[in-house]
Amino acid sequence: MELNQQVAEQALEEAAKLNPGAWTDHSRYVAKACRNIASHCKQLSADQAYIYGLLHDIGRYAGVSSEKHLIDGYRYCMERGWEKAAQICISHAYMIQDIHTSIGKFDISDDDYRFMERFIANAVYDDYDRLVQLCDSLALPTGFCLLEKRFVDVTIRYGVHKATVDRWKKILEIKTLFDKEAGCSVYDLLPGIVESSFG
Repeated sequence: MELNQQVAEQALEEAAKLNPGAWTDHSRYVAKACRNIASHCKQLSADQAYIYGLLHDIGRYAGVSSEKHLIDGYRYCMERGWEKAAQICISHAYMIQDIHTSIGKFDISDDDYRFMERFIANAVYDDYDRLVQLCDSLALPTGFCLLEKRFVDVTIRYGVHKATVDRWKKILEIKTLFDKEAGCSVYDLLPGIVESSFG
């Protein structure tokens, strides 16, 4: 099945019915952030970026889970031939390419853990992977937000991990790359970010 915006939006709608939750609104804001930033980056397609943002958490269709949603999303997309979207379902959570930097619980089988460990270590990231990693940290279910607000939001829910600060540093580094590529702060490309961050 060819992956386009309509197909991706339908997939998210169906997933939302299977497992309703704030994750779907978060995914929509991630997608919008991806599109807005990609539209200012000459090497990226705004449409493709939007699709990858929309689908990054699609594995949550299978129910409430921690790291399991990553591999569920990977399989969901691979079954449909959406290889890059499948990679991003895993890579969005690993801005540092080491499974030991996870902040979630490994609610998966030993075989799945070994698969993910190899996959993360060997994946070749491009700017779509990095953009979704960044935008995942720029979006709450209620709107765009400053990175630091999202960092606190995630840390309150997942706790402090030994890799927490290194993950923050990596996201800030990625933001700097996209600021340079876009020719402005990415915050300038996200309408309502001040109100959402401080409201």
